[in-house]
Amino acid sequence: MKKRNQIIAAFLAATMIITPATSIFAKAAKDGNSSAESSYGESFTSWRTNEWENKLSKDWTTVSMTPGVNESTMNFAWYSKTTDTVSLTYGLKADLSDGKTVQIATKGTGQKDKDGNEYNSNKATISGLAAQTTYYYKVDDKEIKSFKTGNTGKFRFAFVGDPQIGSSNELKGADTEAFYNAQSNAVANDSYNWSQTLKKIQSAGTDFIVSAGDQIQTTKKKAPRKSSTTSEIEYAGYLSPDTLASLPVATTVGNHDADNANYQYHFNVPNLSNLGDNKKVGGDYYFTYGDVLFMMLNTQDTNSAEHIQFIKETVAENADCKWKVVTLHQDIYGSAEHSNEPEIVNLRYALTPTFEKYGVDAVLTGHDHAYSRSKFLSGNQTEKTVTYTDDEFDEMLDKDIDYTGEGTLTVAPGNIKADTTDESEKTYLSYLTSVMDADRITETGEYVVDPKGILYLTASSSSGSKYYDLVSRQQSYIASRWQEDVPTYSLIDVTETTMTINTYRTDNDSAIDNTVTIVKSADKSAVDAKLAQINKELTDNKLVEKDYTAGSWMALKDAMDAANRISPETEQAQINKILENLTTARNGLVKVTAQEPPKASEQPTEKTSESEKASEQPTEKTSESEKASEKSNNKSVSKVKTGDESQALLWTIVCVIGLGAAGTAVVFAGKERK
Repeated sequence: MKKRNQIIAAFLAATMIITPATSIFAKAAKDGNSSAESSYGESFTSWRTNEWENKLSKDWTTVSMTPGVNESTMNFAWYSKTTDTVSLTYGLKADLSDGKTVQIATKGTGQKDKDGNEYNSNKATISGLAAQTTYYYKVDDKEIKSFKTGNTGKFRFAFVGDPQIGSSNELKGADTEAFYNAQSNAVANDSYNWSQTLKKIQSAGTDFIVSAGDQIQTTKKKAPRKSSTTSEIEYAGYLSPDTLASLPVATTVGNHDADNANYQYHFNVPNLSNLGDNKKVGGDYYFTYGDVLFMMLNTQDTNSAEHIQFIKETVAENADCKWKVVTLHQDIYGSAEHSNEPEIVNLRYALTPTFEKYGVDAVLTGHDHAYSRSKFLSGNQTEKTVTYTDDEFDEMLDKDIDYTGEGTLTVAPGNIKADTTDESEKTYLSYLTSVMDADRITETGEYVVDPKGILYLTASSSSGSKYYDLVSRQQSYIASRWQEDVPTYSLIDVTETTMTINTYRTDNDSAIDNTVTIVKSADKSAVDAKLAQINKELTDNKLVEKDYTAGSWMALKDAMDAANRISPETEQAQINKILENLTTARNGLVKVTAQEPPKASEQPTEKTSESEKASEQPTEKTSESEKASEKSNNKSVSKVKTGDESQALLWTIVCVIGLGAAGTAVVFAGKERK
């Protein structure tokens, strides 16, 4: 395991003077890292000399920005010397002539630099921010900076893993000038690479960043003289990129952050809970952005019951959030050297049933310094615990990844073979098979509508300070994985109905995985019900096209077509409008009014002779002979009078002319179709 490389290296260094080089044995391949000088040449060396060594490495007061409780707030934290006056002013004008000040909470850190300056930690929040608006701010006597708020209906956030500034330093924890020089050089290297990743993220139009933890390298426990101050130069490097003056980061507590209160002094996280508190850097926290609930777990506190309670309470308080994202440091479904550790696997089985119960959509993790993406997973079973111990696992892992070659690897060797007869090795391989969780796979695609399972994403190093090898046996639950010893970052686009993930390598911006889209379809049940009602009326001939005007029938047809075109990505507002249009069109059908031609006897004439009028008048008396004559005729035939004959002739002429015109029209229509 790569973390053991450091112990082995220290042991070898200590025994070098008494041990011939030929007796030195190899273990795991050396961890890879990215050289800023090799990648960026003169631009890096110039920055290191002019910016880092002369200024940034000595400045502990750089401001950090963190998303606030929701999209209308922004959190700030920064160090100041105890002798300095602190302030935060913000406004809409670039010169801050409209500036407003905010309340600041100040707390002593106990940190003291080489010059004897003591420092306070300051925290403040700007509230009432409008969407898609640029704000300017000024902290103490620093330069005026700016940030822009996003559009919560459609936004983008970046996901990164393990900047771990200072990790490329191979001299660990020695209280010597050589260590401090090596640390400064490593921090400069890692910080510059980190800044290049951040530039790519910013240029992509990102609203904020989520980090899976391990912002810095040196823990208090492993620092020279167990000094909490040793990591301050690493925080200075982490915060040094200009991008972070305008782009907030929601940080997660990693194992390298967890034992030093400096983490809590440098970051101002929202809704901080006592649950998940490891008594050094605070507990779990959450924030919302639009329809998304972000829950950030401090799993360096191993009390899973507290994390479960935090999730339960947080989801209940934010029931209107459509999307739920959890971030924690350990790669509970990763694919590099940490991923199979019993301690991490047990954390997986402790938390995933709760993730599933409360509708989590995606879980973002780090720790393994190698990219991986899971298939969609769901437990469908009760919580379980592995009994294979960490000591048993570590012994076999050392044997499995033993490496006698030169240089670095990207995939571990896998020395233990499937046909081994060694009982300890067979137990080890059996354990690896048991935690592949093939039975938990629910979907395997890259465009999944309303998935029944959860997507687990593990980020690689975003700074290139350290890379781990992928395990030789890819787990069944893995959909994609990648390690080429290059920093990476993910861009995640969110709408009301979609979450789309793309992941890139920093050096050339090419994608390292296919695009993955999770679709959470909106409710269209009311539209389906209305369509079913109308279709039944059509089937039962209660609605017949010829009975309605062409315009109103076409409006109904168009409304039905729009309803049938609803896709899983159609947002609720659109669906509601489609339902409104469909209902209006059905209720607005206009019936055709019948226009029957008047009867011939009812047709008026312009002139009527007096004799005709007289003949039309009924006589008061009728002769008996006339009555008898009428009775002898068929009762269905009426007696035609003189006036009726002229009108009948007139209508005959009209009909003939009309038929001729109609025939002409038919001929023309036939020519038109040709």
